[in-house]
Amino acid sequence: MNLRILLVDDHEVVRLGLKALLSRYNQFQVVAEAGSANEALQQVERYEPDVVVMDIRLPGKSGIEATREITTKFPHTKVVVLTSFAEDELLFDAISAGASGYVLKQIGSNELIRALETIGRGDSLLDPAVTQRVFDRVREASRKAEDESFANLTDRELHVMALIAEGKTNKEIANDIFLSEKTVRNYVSSLLSKLHLSTRAEAAAYAVKHNVFDHLPTD
Repeated sequence: MNLRILLVDDHEVVRLGLKALLSRYNQFQVVAEAGSANEALQQVERYEPDVVVMDIRLPGKSGIEATREITTKFPHTKVVVLTSFAEDELLFDAISAGASGYVLKQIGSNELIRALETIGRGDSLLDPAVTQRVFDRVREASRKAEDESFANLTDRELHVMALIAEGKTNKEIANDIFLSEKTVRNYVSSLLSKLHLSTRAEAAAYAVKHNVFDHLPTD
């Protein structure tokens, strides 16, 4: 593996330190440096590096904006964000911008080398210090999506849907919740309409997919 690297940081001492570190390894070649986002874009266009090591806080345009432009215009160039900032919004903004990695500057030199090798192979990588927050955000988004999946249903419709998911007929549902079969049919028709579904089978699949039993009222 021979990776051509562009270093982007507005502090020259940081760039010098990274360059000195990478020079110890034959698989890395620092082809250029940049102290701003605009300069980084120029250097990417000129040298077409394999990996850009990108700081977030840059004068003028941010490293996240530069990352978005680089990954859009030069899709074969990978960007790893190397930053002192572990804020959630910066992390997710960087990922959304197309960064293949997000690493904190507190990382050890061996870990940084492994990170660059990982990204150079085409894989993605997150610093262990921020990985848990990514999982937490994904789980939060999933829970929110599930809540929204049933937001328009009444508690009774939700209960009927859960019974549909159990494979019960309208008659069996009517017996379970002490309603007439006609009333149950009305509930079924209503929930199908609200969820833009056509059949009971679709309703059952939807209920299981979105964990309807976790959303049933507790009282």
